[in-house]
Amino acid sequence: MFDNGKKGRIEKEKVRTILTTLGQTYDDKQLDTLLDGEDPEGTGYLNFEAFLKVAVNFLENEDDEVLEKELKEAFRLYDKQGNGYIPTSSLREILVALDDQLTNDQLNEMIAEIDTDSSGTVDFE
Repeated sequence: MFDNGKKGRIEKEKVRTILTTLGQTYDDKQLDTLLDGEDPEGTGYLNFEAFLKVAVNFLENEDDEVLEKELKEAFRLYDKQGNGYIPTSSLREILVALDDQLTNDQLNEMIAEIDTDSSGTVDFE
């Protein structure tokens, strides 16, 4: 979205917009230092790898307990009967919704890896 010319790079100043859009807070001086460090030639642009190196410094790390709670809530949405498991068909739908480029073979492989007992269900763990 920010690489308007599809050249594999973005303007350094757009990083501020991206971080703000993502709801991330940042210190201007720290951001300037990081941006300059990833653009030593002073081109005014960052490639994707350089952008990641800058952005990772501002991404908030969620507490593991909070993340687990959110995942359990999401799992409950698909565990309609409250049995503590979901059918692999629901998992397949979730995976396709997350990445519509997955092939049936890839989906089958993922599900087989998760459904180790071939029960056709997946529990939260």
